[in-house]
Amino acid sequence: MADITPPLLLLLPLLLLLVHPSLREYLPVSSRPNGGGDVGGELHPIVLLAGLGCSDIEARLTEAYQPSIPRCGAMKGKGWFSLWENASDLVHHDYVQCFEEQMRLVYDPAINDYRNLPGVETRVPKFGSVRGFHDKNPLHPKTCIDYVREALEGLGYRDNHTMFGAPFDWRHTPPIPGQSSRAYSHYFQQFKALVEAASSRHRKKKVIIFGHSYGGMVALEFVRHMPPVYALLSAGSLQAIYVPTTENSSVTMLWTSFETAIANLPSPSVWGHEPIVITKQRNYSAYDMEDLLAAFGLVDSVEPFRRRMVPKMMCSKAPMVPITLINGVDNMTPRQLVFWDGNYDATPEIVYGDGDGGVNLISMTAFEADMCRSAAAAEAAVQVCQDPQGWAH
Repeated sequence: MADITPPLLLLLPLLLLLVHPSLREYLPVSSRPNGGGDVGGELHPIVLLAGLGCSDIEARLTEAYQPSIPRCGAMKGKGWFSLWENASDLVHHDYVQCFEEQMRLVYDPAINDYRNLPGVETRVPKFGSVRGFHDKNPLHPKTCIDYVREALEGLGYRDNHTMFGAPFDWRHTPPIPGQSSRAYSHYFQQFKALVEAASSRHRKKKVIIFGHSYGGMVALEFVRHMPPVYALLSAGSLQAIYVPTTENSSVTMLWTSFETAIANLPSPSVWGHEPIVITKQRNYSAYDMEDLLAAFGLVDSVEPFRRRMVPKMMCSKAPMVPITLINGVDNMTPRQLVFWDGNYDATPEIVYGDGDGGVNLISMTAFEADMCRSAAAAEAAVQVCQDPQGWAH
């Protein structure tokens, strides 16, 4: 999960000044370079989306739940309880095995979608509030868009009035138009209602949607799905070069059950035949991701990757809203992984390139090019603000 570091805080009060000139009408009078005619000087409502792991998840166990060990069924029939809120408590309460069982996802090929284990129901609480995001490690309390929230509060924004949060179940990936997703079908309707209510409360003002890290991907797919009559999308990096690593741990196996574990594998249209993973016996390019998943022992991920992720790699249509894209550069960012002896359980050597530390510059520029090539780009002003001082994304 990417971090928004304190130096970026210095940039945030200027964030609304970095948009394309055609978007200046959306700014409050106090933030415009030359003032303006925004009646009353009210702030435009903004909806924030943080990155992976930042949203809380609650669970409820029904009678259909069959626990692997008796203590995992202790909460059966007792209503909703916190499943993902404070990761540091898991070991202390001897709940790791139960957590892994109740948190994991299962791919269902019959519906080409992911679901919980039978008898496990989940939900994301605090929808609508920016307080719905927080890091689960108390040692790092401000890695989930907190600096953005604090900077906006300094500009006069207030939670549940002009500033809102749209937490999501980050185990799932947002679908492209025409692709099914039980998790996101309800979420997008909630999101749409939130945006429309925020706009109506403030005299039909345009709503700014700010997505950080993986939240930018969720925001992008939301505006692709919903009628783009109200939103300015301001998103962070949307693609990453990512290859799952295996450490023979149950936590790793839990992670690989999530749809997000295979969401950011390199796209052939971006990376071509360049080696991504290098071994003595074989090199793997973006065209070989199914073979690589099998080599990593993730055979169960091959079919969902082929049926759900490959179509997403081909979907680069720009949304019909203006976009401001802010990325960090001049940070060492993984470009290739080297397993000389083919032992994928070992820590690989890393060949670095440029980027924000998590998302490679190659992916950043490819996304910009896709948006500009799209026919919709004529209606969607795209501005890319690269950070010469290397602020982390």
